[in-house]
Amino acid sequence: MEEIITKEDLRQFGLQLLDKMRIIVQETTPAQTELVQPEWLKSKAVKKLLDISAGSVQNLRVTQKVRFKKVLGSYYYNKEDLQKLFNDESDK
Repeated sequence: MEEIITKEDLRQFGLQLLDKMRIIVQETTPAQTELVQPEWLKSKAVKKLLDISAGSVQNLRVTQKVRFKKVLGSYYYNKEDLQKLFNDESDK
């Protein structure tokens, strides 16, 4: 026996899926949030987040204004340090 799926079936499925996703997000604990919002950001993410050039990111590293790690050729920057640095700058 053949079963036909209609556009309305798909719409209902989409709504149910969204409801389940909302529940999951609401029930997410801070520890689980860390998995989604990591403590360390790659250079590319820092550039995008702060709207700065690659040279500016490198300068933050060289001047040791933020903690960083080098893992397999990629630099990772401490998110908390970046937030503190740029919050302090905006307060001036």
